[in-house]
Amino acid sequence: MGRRLGLTTVAILVGLGLALSGLSAAADPCLKLVFGRYCLGGDVNPLLQTAPAPLTQEVAGKSLALVFAEDVDQVFVLAYGGRIYKVLRSYRVATQLRFEEIQGLLVEKYGQAEDQSRFPDYASTPGRRLIAIRRGEGGARQVWRPAATWRIELTWTRELGLSLAYIADALEAERAAQLGRGL
Repeated sequence: MGRRLGLTTVAILVGLGLALSGLSAAADPCLKLVFGRYCLGGDVNPLLQTAPAPLTQEVAGKSLALVFAEDVDQVFVLAYGGRIYKVLRSYRVATQLRFEEIQGLLVEKYGQAEDQSRFPDYASTPGRRLIAIRRGEGGARQVWRPAATWRIELTWTRELGLSLAYIADALEAERAAQLGRGL
């Protein structure tokens, strides 16, 4: 016959379990689950052990870049010190319609963005802005700050095409500070 656990023993075991799960959560803070798979601010190592595997993996010091295929698009996961500081989806199809579609979804969910676009003076209409982007003379950039710890950037430039990035502010700043010191 099985042994019965007393109420005190059960309470201790439950408390211990909660304490351990709290330590685990504190060690791997997921600021935002991005694209249903990538934990912004979390540990990058689980991504190296899951399927599908990254298409490309590059390491430079404490920095790690992973590239995953997502349908026809690519997702770049950038980590520093083992924690994910940026998840960026690069859209294969970069059109004004696609940009406005993504922007509309983000406005619906997070409200109006801060417009940080840079265009020459002649690009005062959507058509001329498109020409400026294609020539590399300007770029569209919308920024949302739904939380104090992370932000969203929707950008469209000639160099990077159309992309949507989720960025952990503190981790990005830590990485930038280390790179600025030559580390």
